[in-house]
Amino acid sequence: MNDALRFEWVRLRTLRSTYWLIGSALLLNAVIAVMIAWLEPDAPPRDLVVAAVTGGGANLPVPMAVVLLSVLGVLASGHDYRYGTIQPTLVAVPQRARLFTAKVLVVGAVALVVTATSIVLDVALTFPFWADAPRLTDATVFGYLLLGVLWAVLGVALGQLLRGVPGALVVLLVTPMVVEQLIFRLSYTPALDWLLPAVKFLPFTAGLQLVSAAGEASGGLADEVGLFTRWPSGAVFAVFVAAAAVTAATLFRRRDA
Repeated sequence: MNDALRFEWVRLRTLRSTYWLIGSALLLNAVIAVMIAWLEPDAPPRDLVVAAVTGGGANLPVPMAVVLLSVLGVLASGHDYRYGTIQPTLVAVPQRARLFTAKVLVVGAVALVVTATSIVLDVALTFPFWADAPRLTDATVFGYLLLGVLWAVLGVALGQLLRGVPGALVVLLVTPMVVEQLIFRLSYTPALDWLLPAVKFLPFTAGLQLVSAAGEASGGLADEVGLFTRWPSGAVFAVFVAAAAVTAATLFRRRDA
């Protein structure tokens, strides 16, 4: 297992895309934090404080910084098939279960460090504007850490499951921005109101509740649509990610390289 972890770590840190994606995620969140603090310098409400620290929080249909971390995960597994390096990779690390687990652990650890760094940086950037800094012990902060790791692991799983980069990126962007938003809006149509109970189980919508300060993950209508609270919603998204990872690992072991 140590060899697999070392292999994935060396590969990840020798790719230029790794640094571009991490740098972009940190910069994007920093810009959002400064803009929010600059536009609301006096006694901001808690939802704005949460949004500043978490790169927009649940106000965005897709938290772009964690999407960039998921792209990192997609590249970690999808590049093997895009550039035909899967066979030499398996020669170096023939144990497929260990190789996939190592990908998940390395990418997840990097996502955790990047997300934590982003939170500390965003808090530091709000100091010139807000007398009281956001509390790093807030539940939303821990929710954001979990959200970043889950998106990154999902990227690894989808890259492996779909054996490439384009398909995985389409799923990561189209599902939360189009499919889930469409289901959510259609659930308010009288003829399709039977969809409303299913909204709470939409994985990406549920995941946004991890960074929700006041139920804004569904446009401020969390109570109306009956979304679960923060941690049960996080569990829905975690189960979805775990199912994708288990499926990807199983197919990886059974399919030809």
